[in-house]
Amino acid sequence: MTQKKSESHRASPRSDRRPWRNGVRAGAVLIALNFLLLVASCGQGGQHGFGGFPPAPVTLSEVKPVTVPVRFEYVGQTAGSKEAEVRARVNGILERRTYLEGGVVTAGQTLFVIDPKPYAVQADQAEAEVARAQSQLSQARRNLERLKALIGDNAISKREYDDAASAEEEATAGFKLAQAKLAEAKLNLSYTTVTSPVTGFASRAMKSEGSLVAPGQDSLLTTVSQVDPLYVDFSVSENDRLHTSRLLAEGKLVAPDAKKGGGFAVSLRLADGSVVPRKGKLAFIDARINANTGSYDARATFANADAALHPGQFVRVVLEGVTRPNSIVVPQRAVMDGPQGKFVYVAGKSPDAKDVALPRPVTVGDWVELDGSNQWIVESGLQPGDRVIVEGMAKIFPIPGGAPIMMGPPPGAAAAAPGADASKGDVKREMKGEVKVETKAVSDSKKIQ
Repeated sequence: MTQKKSESHRASPRSDRRPWRNGVRAGAVLIALNFLLLVASCGQGGQHGFGGFPPAPVTLSEVKPVTVPVRFEYVGQTAGSKEAEVRARVNGILERRTYLEGGVVTAGQTLFVIDPKPYAVQADQAEAEVARAQSQLSQARRNLERLKALIGDNAISKREYDDAASAEEEATAGFKLAQAKLAEAKLNLSYTTVTSPVTGFASRAMKSEGSLVAPGQDSLLTTVSQVDPLYVDFSVSENDRLHTSRLLAEGKLVAPDAKKGGGFAVSLRLADGSVVPRKGKLAFIDARINANTGSYDARATFANADAALHPGQFVRVVLEGVTRPNSIVVPQRAVMDGPQGKFVYVAGKSPDAKDVALPRPVTVGDWVELDGSNQWIVESGLQPGDRVIVEGMAKIFPIPGGAPIMMGPPPGAAAAAPGADASKGDVKREMKGEVKVETKAVSDSKKIQ
């Protein structure tokens, strides 16, 4: 009795699986029958063809060689054309700051005042030393003049005359030394008034009032940046420069001729995406690679009389002026990715002379902005005259031999009545070699249903 129960328990899972398997098989058969009925219904009347797939309405663009502008974009940072460091040149207590931090200052404007009283006293002492040295010089000269008359009459010895001459020379040297000390004292006194060396924006003060300042490494008080003209520093990678040089050597790129008044124009794109309304000029690209960055240092200059740009801003630098002649371009939306790489659909003919879309593998290069849209430069895979599908790719069914496409009104659509509004019926437009189809007809999905 126990053995029979165990056998029944072992057999029960198999019996439970059979209805589930039968249900799955029945569902699969039902789906297959529905699919066959759908294909058969789509093929009725022969209006769709190609196994029942409806022709996809598409937009074509004929491939034509064009000259496209090439732009090179880099990350840069603005800097003043003159970055002047304002430093203390004498010891003393900083009495006051006389400028507005972050504001515009002019060349020669007073920025800081260091306590001038000790240096004023030194200047007065130096003036007194000059007066005493001048008195000693005058006395030495009078003695020398008196002895000149006596030496001619041999009334004094030669030694006495030589001593008077030496005393006059020593007094002259002492007077010059006193004058030099006076000039030094006056110079130090002038250094107590710290002025701006250039016109520009002054940064924050590094020392506050009451601080002890002195010449040396800790002597920086502030910096002044001249912003007109403004520098934009950026870097060009070695790979980009080698690639560009190779294309120029092959004639695929044409650079602007600086001898004929041309040259690279530079545009700036700010952090918020806006573009500076004026253009700049490329100042230089270093011939030597920077060992720290592994790239070439470059600089552009911009007129900035209105001070709209400030030093330290991070910007996008766009070099313009290079062109690429005889280029094959297609819209970026027309290029798709497949298992074998990138490809486009081109319009062709089936064996029964129907319009079909055929996949064409392509090799793309850089992308450019042309006529307000992004375009791929096609290195290989397309020839002038090919008709590339640029819209409607999502409705194309990949079928061996080519997918059916429709470049005009769909079959079976009612023709618009004479005098009817064209915007309410089928419209066909041709613009610059492109055929655009707009239709109000009932969609093929509804017809299938």
